[in-house]
Amino acid sequence: MTPQPASPFPTAAAATDDTASEAASGAGRKRPRPGERRIQILQTLASMLEQPDADRITTAALAARLEVSEAALYRHFASKAQMFEGLIEFIESSLFTLFNQITQGSGDGREHARRIVFVLLQFAERNPGMTRVMVGDALILEHERLSARMVQLFDRVESQLKQCLREAGDAAGSTTATVDAQIRAAALTALALGRLQRFARSGFKRSPTEHAEATLALMTV
Repeated sequence: MTPQPASPFPTAAAATDDTASEAASGAGRKRPRPGERRIQILQTLASMLEQPDADRITTAALAARLEVSEAALYRHFASKAQMFEGLIEFIESSLFTLFNQITQGSGDGREHARRIVFVLLQFAERNPGMTRVMVGDALILEHERLSARMVQLFDRVESQLKQCLREAGDAAGSTTATVDAQIRAAALTALALGRLQRFARSGFKRSPTEHAEATLALMTV
């Protein structure tokens, strides 16, 4: 059974509402703990990224959405780049936790590879704001290390797929298992990236999981 990816945080809208209520009630309401405020900031950033026509998000716009000062944001994050790193850390942790569950479960290497790609596509579908981070659209004009980190994430995905497919080839007695695995893993990673880019650039209208299971079955015969 394929693990199901979850949404990144409880709900971005709820966090924003809580923040607004806190501002309205003033000193009569208990202030959130530092960890809670960090989550609220990341929730709201993810929510703003879900707007298909969103421009580059500034700390001023983020602070306005939360109804706090920019200085309040910087008490929890040293920079906007650190806020994006918080989202990237969640993406990495969520995906590779799911991938590990898949590879430790039933099925052969090819089935594991199919499940890994499908789970990645499902995660993007359920978290459109994160998709804009994954494909780099939200990172344009941000610190270059953020884009480099996303490139590294997909390199790790490709390596994971390569390992699964090589194990399947070895089990089948293939004499070209390593080469075949490299080619298939690269193709599957390119497929995933292409579907994520189409999803983001269609304003989240073209589902990344559309016909995905049939496509993956054809690519891993």
